[in-house]
Amino acid sequence: MPTATPAIAILGAGPSGLMLARLLEVKQIDYVVFERDDSATAVGQGGTLDIHTGSGQTALQKAGLFDKFKASARYDGQAFKVVDKDGNEVLNMTPDGREDRPEIDRKELRQLLLDSVPAGRIRWGHRVESVYRDESGSMAVRFDGGRVEEGFRLVVGADGAWSKARSLITPAKPQYSGISYLQTSIQTCNPNYFRVSRQCGTGMYMVISDAKSIIVQRMGNGSYNVYVSLHLPENWARQEAQLFKSPDFRTHVMTQYFADWSTHVTDLVRHSDGEFHSWPLWSLPPDSLSWEHVPGITLLGDAAHLALSNGEGVNCGMYDSLQLAEEIETCGMANLDEAVKRYEEKMLPRGVEHIEDGNQMQGMFHAQDSVVQFKVWAQSMGA
Repeated sequence: MPTATPAIAILGAGPSGLMLARLLEVKQIDYVVFERDDSATAVGQGGTLDIHTGSGQTALQKAGLFDKFKASARYDGQAFKVVDKDGNEVLNMTPDGREDRPEIDRKELRQLLLDSVPAGRIRWGHRVESVYRDESGSMAVRFDGGRVEEGFRLVVGADGAWSKARSLITPAKPQYSGISYLQTSIQTCNPNYFRVSRQCGTGMYMVISDAKSIIVQRMGNGSYNVYVSLHLPENWARQEAQLFKSPDFRTHVMTQYFADWSTHVTDLVRHSDGEFHSWPLWSLPPDSLSWEHVPGITLLGDAAHLALSNGEGVNCGMYDSLQLAEEIETCGMANLDEAVKRYEEKMLPRGVEHIEDGNQMQGMFHAQDSVVQFKVWAQSMGA
């Protein structure tokens, strides 16, 4: 790795940041990635991701990683079944041979991207405290403990919902949606696993009614992630910490929130076996993506356009990376600022659309008449 300060600093080694790193590597453009995790083996977010044609898959193709992705992708993971609280089928989509939205575990996608860039390009254990312009006009990054790296021509904030780079561009901050996901799991050794696998299949199984839902997703190792989504106060998990960690929590949730739901669907939670984790849903307001370009800094992925869950997040982020890398290549490093301007002109309206889509999607799933709204939506999509 060159000893001189790289021109570009990428904050965050998630899918968006690593995709940008890989694309810059392919284009032989100097960069460095700063990541708060202590190492590549640190436990990251779980879950599974559907990677779409025209966005995430396009980025993987341009990065020369599509064949490796296809070797790991689960095409049967595109199965999608929706039922109501009594178990009545609302929608049942089975894989039909198309390859438009195969699944891959988030950890597996991250490892695929990590393996595609030289290890020396990533600085682990670097938790960003702030980003600023130094006296010379270059960009600098301050880390916890006071250490500073400076001399960058461009800092790219790919550091997620609570980006430390965002404040240089916009004062906008994520807003809590009022919805939280309570996540647990069903392992393959669970005594009820066979029944669960027959009921939920190879992809996603969703139960919607009464402004709440139960979502089950099959993982690459055959286990299932289980999510209960509820309208809850922002700090509910912290305020109810003792209850949240108690052995009776599953029974409490089912009794308190799902008493009139069929045991056919609530048993998916009642017989789960993993610890519970709380994931409050946050998003940026759509009008926050109207910023004026600031030389030396830009954002991509959730740092730019954090949205409520709609299946598009990682795809939008990786496509951001592709567009930014292509603009840099087209304009050349001598015109780096112009490249960023051109990237933002494309990304900002797309980011607004992404946020609005997330709001609409979660609004539909968490409406009192969610089943009715979902049927109308599915028909409009030709499902």
